[in-house]
Amino acid sequence: MQRKPYHRVLIKLSGEALAGDLGFGIDPEVANYIAHEVVEVQESGREVALVVGGGNFIRGETFAEKGGLDRAVADHMGMLGTLMNALALQSAIEKAGSYVRVQSAIAISQVAESFIRRRAIRHLEKNRVVVFASGTGNPYFTTDTAAVLRALEIEAEVLIKATKVDGVYTKDPKKDHTATRYEFINYSDAISKKLAVMDQTAFTMCQEHHMPVIVLDFNSPGSLLKAVTGQQVGTLVGGE
Repeated sequence: MQRKPYHRVLIKLSGEALAGDLGFGIDPEVANYIAHEVVEVQESGREVALVVGGGNFIRGETFAEKGGLDRAVADHMGMLGTLMNALALQSAIEKAGSYVRVQSAIAISQVAESFIRRRAIRHLEKNRVVVFASGTGNPYFTTDTAAVLRALEIEAEVLIKATKVDGVYTKDPKKDHTATRYEFINYSDAISKKLAVMDQTAFTMCQEHHMPVIVLDFNSPGSLLKAVTGQQVGTLVGGE
């Protein structure tokens, strides 16, 4: 399937990506690498927004299950983890040469703006990177779901899920060497084949609202720029 270039994009990053080899917290070198990749995309004339997870600090669902903590409390702790990651990215992206605004779904005016859809769109139009933090602001929702929600709200043309693998495979490539990568797969096939693109709620939202998703390896320099300029990289899900 022929790819096409995109102008307004939302990038979903996992919190674990920021931890790098440290396994926990934020690796400054990784933050700087991410920042330069994002700035490269913006300098190509694109409008860029990001949603970042908080798994490098805490996963609400796991913490609740293993620690016996109230799930809503654990999820709110996870949201604060995403805010720390967003602030780190803000600093790194500014250092790399772009203007940035952090918008949080939880009000915390001393360090971030509250999420306001029209203001976020205006920031993008003014060539500012926007980092969305605190998920949806509600417990029981993943940052994958938050990424789809924000992508729809800002009218992004594509959601890029930056991962550690270079796309969606027929099977787990780490466990089965016969696994092959899809260059394109539609929503229905991804669901019927039970391919782990993102959590079910998020993926259903993408299908219902025809939001294309590109899954790619963020550790491959230049992969983001290739994706937004219409080059064959990773796996395109949907976008029929």
